[in-house]
Amino acid sequence: MTSFYTREELVQFGFSSVGESVQISRKASIYGAERISLGNHVRVDDFCVLSGEITVGNYVHISAGVCLFAGDAGIVFEDYSGISSRSAVYAISDDYSGKFLVNSTVPIEYRHVISGKVTVGKYSIIGTGCTVLPGVNIGEGCAFGAMSLINKSTQPWGIYYGIPCRRVKERERMCMKLMDKEIASRSGGG
Repeated sequence: MTSFYTREELVQFGFSSVGESVQISRKASIYGAERISLGNHVRVDDFCVLSGEITVGNYVHISAGVCLFAGDAGIVFEDYSGISSRSAVYAISDDYSGKFLVNSTVPIEYRHVISGKVTVGKYSIIGTGCTVLPGVNIGEGCAFGAMSLINKSTQPWGIYYGIPCRRVKERERMCMKLMDKEIASRSGGG
């Protein structure tokens, strides 16, 4: 037995869709597989939690210990994006202002749940230990330093870090342009 599920086992999970060359660790936790769509060349490592409406594009790596809490709002990882170990993405969260009670065991009438779709743009990478909050749209090609709090949407092709994160410089695009060209040539697109 390998440490990743076989193609047949992945199909049995009942995912919305499963592309080619998908590797999901047997130690990952999947909740609501029918609401999760996986592209080609996707890898999900040990101790990850995937829950809710999740769409994962092509060539995406979700590293060990990552938690994706999508609920009905949804989380999208576009092509060539990734997230490093021990990071978390929340498309839903309790309101911690003190005006409401928090946690899923409390009756809903005493809680206020905040939700908003999260999109991780093409070529973006989220470093280790980062937290992404509801409603954030990460622009194409962004990179986030370790332990950053991503609480607002970001502009494309920037390097960000901090709590909360801030843009510190531009990110090089050359590698990504070469990758697009290489993929297009392999598929006969030019």
